Amino acid sequence: MLPQIDVLSLSPLKVFSILVFHLLIHLNRAESQVVGPHQPVVALVDDDVILPCHVEPAEDVTAEILEWTRSDMNPRFVHVWRSGQDLVNTRNPSYRGRASLFINELKRGNISLKLSKVKLSDEGTYECSIPLMEKKSFVKLVVASHAARSLLISLSGSGENRGGVVLQCESAGWYPEPELLWLDGEGNLLSAGPAETLRGPDDLYTVSSRVTVEKRHSNNINCRVQQKQISKSRETHKHVPDEFFELTSCSAAPIVIALAVSLAVSIILILIGVFFIWRQNKTNVRRAHCPESDKTERDQEKDKLMSQDIVACAKNQHAVEEKLKEADEKLKEAHRQLEKKDAEISNMKKEPDTSKPPPEKSQTSFEEQNKSDSANHSSKTGDITLVEVEKNGSYIFLKNTSSENKLLSGWKLKLQINNRESAAYKFKENFILKAGETLLLKQDAVKKPIKPDADLVWIYMVNWNIGDDVKIDLISNTGEEQMLFKNKIM
Repeated sequence: MLPQIDVLSLSPLKVFSILVFHLLIHLNRAESQVVGPHQPVVALVDDDVILPCHVEPAEDVTAEILEWTRSDMNPRFVHVWRSGQDLVNTRNPSYRGRASLFINELKRGNISLKLSKVKLSDEGTYECSIPLMEKKSFVKLVVASHAARSLLISLSGSGENRGGVVLQCESAGWYPEPELLWLDGEGNLLSAGPAETLRGPDDLYTVSSRVTVEKRHSNNINCRVQQKQISKSRETHKHVPDEFFELTSCSAAPIVIALAVSLAVSIILILIGVFFIWRQNKTNVRRAHCPESDKTERDQEKDKLMSQDIVACAKNQHAVEEKLKEADEKLKEAHRQLEKKDAEISNMKKEPDTSKPPPEKSQTSFEEQNKSDSANHSSKTGDITLVEVEKNGSYIFLKNTSSENKLLSGWKLKLQINNRESAAYKFKENFILKAGETLLLKQDAVKKPIKPDADLVWIYMVNWNIGDDVKIDLISNTGEEQMLFKNKIM
């Protein structure tokens, strides 16, 4: 709006100068642009992030209406600035207390938005706009999880071809959805089947894949899990000893022998059946053309031949049974050798993971090592009892009531609320709860209400409230399941 000026008291030249000045101001305002980043902004869960947005050329936008919105939400407003203040009531409830502008930067045209404690649901495209100027820009936010909790290569079995070994790689705790690659020691991609991807109740992905490797490959096998959107990856590798390839090749020989013997027995039995049918038909034809006086002699000859055939068949059957018994003994011996070699391989020193997981005792190459370690301790779940369930869903208090230490490696604590899909906490490798000691399993931000002998943090522990039906089960590494608690929280 032009200021009120006594035009009659000004010369025509001054009036023209004032009009040109205000015209230039409005033209410059019309050329202003709202500018955002050209690349997506990446943020980790629970971190703070800034979504850049500013006016070019810079100008004071303190008195303007500023809006940050998401078209895929209702209400769509993330943050609204109007008449020099925040309009809190217009925001989407999920952003209240987490979205803010840099007030002191508004006079420089900086209208960037700060999001605190980023959630997975914050991922999306945001619109930064100044409605009265009819200017806007878009900012894409990609939310990722922190480092995955595990990355493990294990033996899955022997390949269909002789000399092949099947390996399985599994990793959990990823977001967005990752991809899994197999590589040999020289970095070349290995051909593998499609990876299996599962999305858990916490929206995090678990990915797994199998590959069959042969001795002609380098014995160093690498498993890489990566997210191209955020240039994030983890990698681990395992060395498969030559002896294991030889052992899997040898163990296939008795199986081949047994199959060949079974096939031979089937063929012999079929031939014997065909022979008896042919003999029966031939005898019937002869009886039709022979006089009644010859029937007795013919029958005697037939019985004699059948007796000879039965004796020969019995001898052949006995020989086949002996061969099957011999093949079975060879197969059992091969299995014993396989178990012996597997134990030796499990005891070999494993190379460390090239990624940077939390420091803990190195995991064994194969799942059998975990089973043998667990056998040194009692696997009964009944010795672990529930002491207390906090009514506001903050912690679970357990105790080892036995006189022996409990190795909880591979054990799981399953939590189910109101019959919804359950969540599970898996105890870390080589975690031991000593005899008579207590364990507090709690959320990360919860302070210790009591002093336990040991405490663990369950990051994705699901909260419950008073009145909820809560069920807590303890599952051993052998699959034995014990119900610790099933009741309504009062």
